Amino acid sequence: SGNYYNQGEIRKKELEQSCFLLGIPASDVTVVDHRDLPDNPAVEWDTQLLAAFVLKHIEANNINLVVTFDAGGVSGHANHISLYTALRYGNIVVLKYLSSFSLECHVLVLESVNLFRKYISVLDVPLSCLLPRDALFILTEEETERARRAMRCHRSQLLWFRHIYMLFSRYMVMNSLRLL
Repeated sequence: SGNYYNQGEIRKKELEQSCFLLGIPASDVTVVDHRDLPDNPAVEWDTQLLAAFVLKHIEANNINLVVTFDAGGVSGHANHISLYTALRYGNIVVLKYLSSFSLECHVLVLESVNLFRKYISVLDVPLSCLLPRDALFILTEEETERARRAMRCHRSQLLWFRHIYMLFSRYMVMNSLRLL
């Protein structure tokens, strides 16, 4: 629930506000609050437990595409990396289970780039166009501003370095992804 600084309820509301700005209704937002999945940048979550939560959500909502972090978690955040690990595990075990029910679900992972590329914003577009990837999303100015407004909803997490992130990060204007 985003309770690392005992701000779980605040962060849930911020998430709903952010999603609303992105066109996602609160009814489509699911917050998993489980004692074995603590919000902590240094804690790796249990792969099987997390994969079970993801499978349940995929089945309940007939989801056919999941987008998550890659093995680098974009920023090295252990919780982000755990999502990748669970989905990689799920891709092998859980998604085979789904296919037995004629459900098909693909997983795209967001590419983690080095610190230099991370903070050169649109200057990374030419390189990203040349490098292998399965999908590349480049936002318009309007979409980038909408993403910034959504980020600003997360007031409890807007530390000085996140303001720099919003101004210079390639992830605010473009994202390259690979199929898992």
